[in-house]
Amino acid sequence: MFSAYLDIETTSVAPEEGDLTVIGVYRERDGEGTFIQLVGEDISVDKLIPVFMDSPTLYTYNGERFDLPYIKAKLGVNLNDYCTHHDLMHSCHRQGLYGGMKKVERLLGIARKLTDIDGRAAVQLWRNYTCCGCAKSLATLLEYNREDVMNLKVMREALKRTT
Repeated sequence: MFSAYLDIETTSVAPEEGDLTVIGVYRERDGEGTFIQLVGEDISVDKLIPVFMDSPTLYTYNGERFDLPYIKAKLGVNLNDYCTHHDLMHSCHRQGLYGGMKKVERLLGIARKLTDIDGRAAVQLWRNYTCCGCAKSLATLLEYNREDVMNLKVMREALKRTT
């Protein structure tokens, strides 16, 4: 079975007002995994589509309403054409777990290293990087995105244990 976990970082909740800054994907097959991040100018259809060519099951949190529509608006790509999408937010709701991803992680006992970073901070980190060349800001943003993506896998496993 082939699974992929996806999370994006943006400069605005509305695609018409913002940009995609990071697309993070963890691809896993038979216990082996690969983490991929597309950043800034490297984000393109040509680099994104090959990640999904094996028709994986794609896992997101609120991706049905945010990540996939944002990608479609900015890149013109409907990832549902390349994979089966499973929004873990709906699985959480079926188990009475409501709230944003960070809140649900706490409810499930999923730890985070970067507890003081959220979507607003991610926007500021990107601005610090693009405006001031702050490499530390970019590194923190990429680690935040990686933690979001990898916690999707942990969340999926935790949800399987509670059903």
